[in-house]
Formats: sequence, structure tokens, C-alpha cells
Amino acid sequence: MSLHVIVGAGPVGTATARLLAERGERVRIVTRRGTGPEHPAIEPVAADAADPARLTALTRGAAALYNCASPAYHRWATDWPPLAGALLTAAERAGAVLATVSNLYGYGPVDAPMTEQTPLHATGTKGRVRNRMWTDALAAHRAGRVRITEVRASDYLGADATSLPMLVLPRVLAGQRVFLPVDWDAPHTWTYLGDVARTLVAAAADERAWGRAWHVPSAPAVCMRELAVRAAALVGAPAPKLTRMPYPVLWAGGVVDPFARELRETVHQFARPFLMDSIDATTTLDVEPTPLGRSLKETVEALRR
Repeated sequence: MSLHVIVGAGPVGTATARLLAERGERVRIVTRRGTGPEHPAIEPVAADAADPARLTALTRGAAALYNCASPAYHRWATDWPPLAGALLTAAERAGAVLATVSNLYGYGPVDAPMTEQTPLHATGTKGRVRNRMWTDALAAHRAGRVRITEVRASDYLGADATSLPMLVLPRVLAGQRVFLPVDWDAPHTWTYLGDVARTLVAAAADERAWGRAWHVPSAPAVCMRELAVRAAALVGAPAPKLTRMPYPVLWAGGVVDPFARELRETVHQFARPFLMDSIDATTTLDVEPTPLGRSLKETVEALRR
């Protein structure tokens, strides 16, 4: 039974903590307020994870340190650098593997399925922040100072997920019109939260996974319209009413709404096919993607609760 330290009790941090606890591991989950899932093997700790000395003390003796943190969307440029630095320092000083949950922002707009070898050409703020975090961690790994790995996921499905489907599906289930800057018929990869946790834990434990990034195994892509139609069918809701918001409307909304302003940078992900290849993780880490029907059903059931 090893100690595992998780920073962040959002959907991914919670899923990872539960997975490890159910496997018989000791889990320490670190958040500012000391929150986390209830389980005899999970110890919630209130601490500022951006404090490298405090985080190092909490990570002593741990097999792995998991970065599942999620700063406010509009504060990435200010909040991520000190937090990422503290995580890297704590992993190095404590001798723990640093396993980070990331996304696909770093690639920027692409015209083909993304693999782990796709160049990191993002020009937006959030993509550049993520790329700097990865570059710093990889440099420390190559210098022999720390062992690191990163798993990258597309938009989430699953109970407590926070991503585009959570802006769409509640209104679909209620029979309401959805008005968003989305090409409803563009194929899109969706990633199940449980698969993120399984891939993260597998990558942290496998020496072959260290020093590189991995895409979380995900079900074959479907467009947002199909996702909405299938969700509506699960509960007998009316056919979805989906309208594409023109980009100028989103831009104008960003003048007064910080969240809408941040969406300007990532709107390309929903304006064209957005496909992620994850065969490497399936082959090397032996993680099979959860079928879309199962992850969508869990998502819908959670929303109805």
C-alpha cells in the first residue's frame, strides 16, 4: 500500500482518488478548503498547493504526485505558473513521480487527428501556458531531476464533468433550444472521466510512460448533434433544437463575460472536426476506452439527479 498525493478535488481529482482508494492505496488529496470524496483511505488536507515547501512536506514518502488542479478559466496565466512550479519542485524534492492531467489546447488549430507527436503550436494564452508547463517539466525530467508524465484528454463526459456537453445537455434534456458557437455536425472526440483517472494512474506507475505525454483512450468520435440526440432518446426528451451562434455574437459577449471571452481562444475546437488519436496509450498502458453509450448514460443520469 503506497501513498499517493493528489492536488485538486474536481472531477478528475475525485475520480483518481476514488480509483486509487478502491485499489487499496493510501490517498492524500490537497485543496485550499480541504475538500474531497469521503472514503476511509482518502485523507483530505487543506493547504495552498502553490507553496512548494508545504506541498513538499505533504508529498514526502509518496509514490506519485498527481496534478489534477483546475484554476479558474480566466486566471490561467496568473495562477498556473506558481502552482505548476510548486508541483514540479515538490515532486523533485520528495522523489515522487509527477503525473499531470492536461488537455489538447497546446496543439492549437489542426486539420488532422492529433497524436502525441503533433507539434505544440498553440498561439493562445491558455495553450501557451500549458505548453510552458510541459516544457519545464520535460526539461527537469531530461536533466534527471524528476520523473514526469502527462495525460491529455479531450472534452469530458461522465458524472460531474465540466465541458461543452454540460452547456448543451441540460438544455436538451429540458427540451430547450441551445444557442452556441458550435458546428453541430463536426465529429469530435469525447473523453470519459473514468478513463482519464485510469490512464493517469497507469502512466504514473509505468516506467515506460515517464518522460512523455499520452492521450487518454477515448471512444470513436461523434458530432455534438449525435450526442444530443442520443441523450434526448435516453430520457424521452424532444428532438434537440440546436442553433449555431455566429462568432461575432460570442466576441461581443466576451466584452462583459470573462468566460465567454476565454472561449474565443478555443472556439476552433468546435468549429471543425476535433479528433484525438489515443492508440499509444491503449497499446502501451493497456487502457481501453469506455464505450460512448456507457459514458453518455452516466452523464445523463447525473444531470437528472
